[in-house]
Amino acid sequence: MPRGSLRRGILASAAMLFGLALATPVAGATATPLIIGGTQPTQEYGFVASMQSTDGEHHCGASLIDEQWLVTAAHCVDGKKPGDVRYRIGTTDRTSGGELVEPDEFVTHPQSKQQQAGYDIALVHLSKPAQAEPVEIASSAPQTGTELHLLGWGQTCATPKCGEPPVQLKELTTTTTEPANCTGSDNPFDSSRELCIDNQEGKASACYGDSGGPAVVRNGSGYALVGATSRGQAENCTEKPGIYTSVVAHADWISQTTGGDRSR
Repeated sequence: MPRGSLRRGILASAAMLFGLALATPVAGATATPLIIGGTQPTQEYGFVASMQSTDGEHHCGASLIDEQWLVTAAHCVDGKKPGDVRYRIGTTDRTSGGELVEPDEFVTHPQSKQQQAGYDIALVHLSKPAQAEPVEIASSAPQTGTELHLLGWGQTCATPKCGEPPVQLKELTTTTTEPANCTGSDNPFDSSRELCIDNQEGKASACYGDSGGPAVVRNGSGYALVGATSRGQAENCTEKPGIYTSVVAHADWISQTTGGDRSR
């Protein structure tokens, strides 16, 4: 659910994959929805990052997976230059606390340019190491019905530009649902590289501004990363289940790109 620029009128069926991305424009527009139905987080989640314009406007989410690498949605960085943005990491308040770190490189998955389902993923290299504790990538993708937590600063109302993004991070506990709930004739879905996220009968969902942000599962006393917000299936965020890129499915590409094993 790329929570930023929701582009609906894309003609080619392949291009429609990112038409309902939940990213918020970096400059000049009011941010669209946050996680709907969420609550204040019960812990710091220091690995969560807010992608912002240089004047502090929130655009997308990201996850710190190494002291100098973030993972996010490809559509969040598409067309952007590293010098145009910064990341606030290590705080639940997107306006203060934690640390501001500048990126120096964006690496999008090679197949994301083809707008294929399951490849809406990118890596961000930071100009200096972050102080926050990175999150581990899960060793396996969650099965249908697995409980997970969605995190983000996206809109908390369901339609484009219906409200400002929250200052405080939101957390939603939900589950994965059947891939069939995210598959339609005009909405290709790759069950091997994407996660279908339950919208709790139209009551809860990630939304505009949540793009690129994490879906995590319990891992012992902590959490492990399983997904990155990719797109929605309708302009109204809660109308249908949302779609996340499976970070686990791309663990090998991440390892090759960053030069290390991020999965444990």
